[in-house]
Amino acid sequence: MIAVIQRVKNSSVTIENELFSKTGRGILVLLGIEKDDTAEQAKFLADKIPNLRIFEDESNKMNLSLIDIQGEMMVVSQFTLAGDCKKGKRPGFDNAAKPDVAIPLYEKFIELVKEKNIPVKTGKFGAMMDVSLVNDGPVTFILSK
Repeated sequence: MIAVIQRVKNSSVTIENELFSKTGRGILVLLGIEKDDTAEQAKFLADKIPNLRIFEDESNKMNLSLIDIQGEMMVVSQFTLAGDCKKGKRPGFDNAAKPDVAIPLYEKFIELVKEKNIPVKTGKFGAMMDVSLVNDGPVTFILSK
């Protein structure tokens, strides 16, 4: 499971020219699920990401978490994160989970984050989406488990 985490001032997802969801200050998570991923990995990331101290405190030090600032989270499935670009010029997606594996893990991750009383918005799994954000910093991290 791969997560690209971006600290944002706001984010939104538009599908077929219609606003699907939006957030204010918080984190945008682009979540890639690989074929051997498990619910335990979803739990690890759902525990880790909201507690990452990536927001500034009053001394401008990254010392506050999403929970501390009472921020929101946008979660967007992104299977291309499982792409392998090592050979040739076209990415290979053999390691990406099929929807019957990926959808339940994507939904499990979201459910676990919501259990922490974090407002969560999402994209639509498998849809072509326009994802917009204002990256705050910019601050971006990549986590994998």
